[in-house]
Amino acid sequence: MTVFRTLLAIETAGSGCSAAVARGEAMTVERRLLRHGHAEVLLPMIGRVMRKAGMAAADLDWVAAAVGPGGFTGIRVGLAAAHGIALAAGAHLIGISSFEAVAAAVPGGGDGDCALLVALDSRREDLYTQLFALSPPTALAPPRSVLPDRLADYARAAIGGRRLLVAGDAAACAAAALGQHCAVAIIGDSAPDAGGVAAAALRRLRFGEPAPAMRPLYLHPPDVSLPRRHGHAAGFS
Repeated sequence: MTVFRTLLAIETAGSGCSAAVARGEAMTVERRLLRHGHAEVLLPMIGRVMRKAGMAAADLDWVAAAVGPGGFTGIRVGLAAAHGIALAAGAHLIGISSFEAVAAAVPGGGDGDCALLVALDSRREDLYTQLFALSPPTALAPPRSVLPDRLADYARAAIGGRRLLVAGDAAACAAAALGQHCAVAIIGDSAPDAGGVAAAALRRLRFGEPAPAMRPLYLHPPDVSLPRRHGHAAGFS
């Protein structure tokens, strides 16, 4: 079993920006709804949450960050901040998918006849989805991009006749797409956030599970255009 003292978690891939600090059983979280401007908001937010927790960067053992899927710029901002903080603090890194972060934040106690569909906003026509068994969250299928009119067939093929819980920032859209095809219950206020990233990372560390590499998870190619090179190295601002 991995021994740790403190963990900083960052989530910038989804429909907000958040940071959390976990020390033992205590967790301090700050959240803000945000589509753009993560680079300006994230580091001051981390500073505030660290001060609220009474911690300095040198106290950190682990830094966890959401690797996506989600917004290209948001993911990159979060991962860059995580790498920089971990380097300065001498802390270890762990990457957590946005799906795992949502699943880890769902209250336990679901029975074996339940499955969890995490549905995330792709900002396109499709939904980012992954199916989990509950207690503890265990992936039933790999992450997929699914069009709403194919969601019911996709879910039924993976879960059979089990009752389906739906979570994530696109839970309402997914539940509407499932319609009468599946027995569905929506888990409200379940967008991915740093609290879920921290919960997923802590669960992995407690049970000695591998710490996933901190690499971006994209289910679509990044929808961005990089500046052309004119004799200088291109970079991100």
